[in-house]
Amino acid sequence: MGSSPIVTCGSSSGAAAGGGGWRLHNGNAGGKINSVNNKNGNHNHDQSCVLSSTFAFFIVSFVVLGSIGSLYGRYVLTPNVRGGITALGCEEDNEGSWSVGVFYGDSPFTLKPIEHMNIWKDKSAAWPVANPVVTCASLSDAGFPSNFVADPFLYVQGDTLYLFYETKNPITMQGDIGVSRSIDKGATWEQLGTVLDENWHLSYPFVFDYNGNIYMMPEGSANGDLRLYRAINFPLKWTLEKIIMKKPLIDSYIIPHEGKFWLLGSDHSGIGTQRNGQLEIWHSTSPFGPWKPHKKNPIYNTVTSIGARNGGRPFVYNGSLYRIGQDCGETYGNRIRVFKIEVLTINKFKEVEVPFGVEESIKGRNSWNGARSHHLDVQQLGSGEWIAVRDGDRVPSGDVFRRFVLGSASVVAVFGFVILVGMLLGAVKCLVPLSWCPHDTGKRSDTFLAWERSNLLSSKLRLFCSRLNRASSILRARIRPNTCSGVVVLILTISVAVTVTCTGVKHIYGGTGAQEPYLFNGHYSQFTLLTMTYDARLWNLKMYIKHYSRCSSVREIVVVWNKGTPPQSSEFDSAVPVRIRVEKQNSLNNRFKVDPLIKTRAVLELDDDIMMTCDDIERGFRVWREHPDRIVGFYPRLVDGSPLKYRGEVHARKHNRYNMILTGAAFMDGRAAFERYSSEEAGLGRALVDSSFNCEDVLMNYLYANGSSSSVAEYVRPAWAIDTSKFSGVAISRNTQAHYGVRSNCLMKFSEMYGSLTHRKTEFGKRIDGWDVYQAVNFALG
Repeated sequence: MGSSPIVTCGSSSGAAAGGGGWRLHNGNAGGKINSVNNKNGNHNHDQSCVLSSTFAFFIVSFVVLGSIGSLYGRYVLTPNVRGGITALGCEEDNEGSWSVGVFYGDSPFTLKPIEHMNIWKDKSAAWPVANPVVTCASLSDAGFPSNFVADPFLYVQGDTLYLFYETKNPITMQGDIGVSRSIDKGATWEQLGTVLDENWHLSYPFVFDYNGNIYMMPEGSANGDLRLYRAINFPLKWTLEKIIMKKPLIDSYIIPHEGKFWLLGSDHSGIGTQRNGQLEIWHSTSPFGPWKPHKKNPIYNTVTSIGARNGGRPFVYNGSLYRIGQDCGETYGNRIRVFKIEVLTINKFKEVEVPFGVEESIKGRNSWNGARSHHLDVQQLGSGEWIAVRDGDRVPSGDVFRRFVLGSASVVAVFGFVILVGMLLGAVKCLVPLSWCPHDTGKRSDTFLAWERSNLLSSKLRLFCSRLNRASSILRARIRPNTCSGVVVLILTISVAVTVTCTGVKHIYGGTGAQEPYLFNGHYSQFTLLTMTYDARLWNLKMYIKHYSRCSSVREIVVVWNKGTPPQSSEFDSAVPVRIRVEKQNSLNNRFKVDPLIKTRAVLELDDDIMMTCDDIERGFRVWREHPDRIVGFYPRLVDGSPLKYRGEVHARKHNRYNMILTGAAFMDGRAAFERYSSEEAGLGRALVDSSFNCEDVLMNYLYANGSSSSVAEYVRPAWAIDTSKFSGVAISRNTQAHYGVRSNCLMKFSEMYGSLTHRKTEFGKRIDGWDVYQAVNFALG
């Protein structure tokens, strides 16, 4: 009798022993091929798809690629988590992650961010106060959940500033109007909450005075009209005063000019209207109307990049009227453009663009306004100084949707590459099971065959299945995996599959890619990054500066040049100023020399061969701001034993204690720490550092401990850290045993000079946020 014949896919020779792919078995209990006609003339076949090694190949492939993607996401990417948010709010929003910053200047064209004012607030535990000053985080932490804040307008009452803005409610996903108050020129803000919440989207809260009353004219185009509200209990309670226009105008404001009131806005509801490239003007003798259209309406109805859509309140400077517009060319709200209005009458309108003059950040997504900025409100204070509020976003419009599309495409591509590798290896021999192919479903009636021949779709599907199932054999015939060229193709295909896997993880898990700062006491700050190096380590330094200058809170990088010909600042690719401080003597004590040119309280001492993520740096800065009297860093040590012996981090982990932080990667109060190190009391210690050319970080820990009765060291775990000097052969401490011996000698002598550290032990894992729990991949510092 024999066994049942086997029909295979993509090969006329059948599935040889051990052949992969789908196999179709047709037969009866007696082993004969038999078709049984039923009453309708159809044929029933005992068919079953038997899964071979193909299934195992797919499982193994996706387990391996999934593991690679997980490791990539765990150790390389920063999760898309907004720093410091404990309440509802700051959810990912396809409209963006807008926030608001404060700027000051002698004119509207010389504005500088608030951090340049060097404002020091004791409760901030750091100075200067830095932008952004109002964010979704500050609102959410205050009990007013928000996904973002945008479209800021100022209202000034004496020394008090009120800030009105659009706030995105994360529950209703609708724009409401919120308000914050500052009594210290915008350094800190009290979040007062939502002041206007309608059943439709609200934004652009233009606030102005008229006849002793305060009015607000928010954009509410979703309701099809333009409404004017009057404050009845400023700033929290408003009532509808009048619907001034039955027209869905967008981003509108009212200004008095040459005896008339002018209303400028955009109407995107009409046929043929150029969205974000359209502007209309209306005029009246009163803010309440009636409003008459300008003779030239629409003033603009063209490309979105010309700045037609309004981007904030107009202002008057040196007798001239200026309009702010949005450039929406590359993305919605891409940037601000300023125009000088030269003619504004009922018949004519003319404006010319003028330079804005505000320096833009080049930190990209690590900067709060690195991707776009679309709104500015600038006003002159009674002191003559100009103040401005401006919104900004770190991601372009539609970023969430774009990442979803790219992530989904990556998943599909990975699946395709897995199939390709399987075909090259012979594990995948059939892409479509025979039972899915119209031409392989067994014997069919003449009527069905005639219908099938006349049906174009079925014919094409039959042809497609046939070609698809032959693809594996054809591919293996042309690219033989047992040849050199075949191996190269296989390796390249696997490499591309791994790359695409990581790309997909980056888009799906990695979020926006921004490594944001962490809020503390309602606002942000900045720090100075200081490193010490010499000419043999220049390649390290260039990579170091390029990377860390993009971290959000870095204000300036100071390079202490100890030996050799110093480089020029222009040689570095930096997003912040770089200052080269050339020293006369090659001494490790130069690291802690008093430097009056440093403009921040916080200083991060970071060796030029240590590479870690900006997110690790930002978390360390956040922890230091909680306790600015401590050394907060990433490399803990435990000083104990009798006699004292210097040991590595493993010793501290073994005893679950630490009492020293290496200052090769640590935050400290620059003024206090450097003055302490330069004091007469520290003279003997500095002399020992010079004689041994080692131990400056150990001395700083002893000096801190000597000046405090409480804990002076705090550890923050990095996600990963790499010592790049290991790859260049220019590490300062190459002989670990000798290096540790010198440090053990320092420990004993510093203990005699400044007292013991052994009783100041701190346990790992004491922080509620878990930032001191050891999970890091650490390859750095001695």
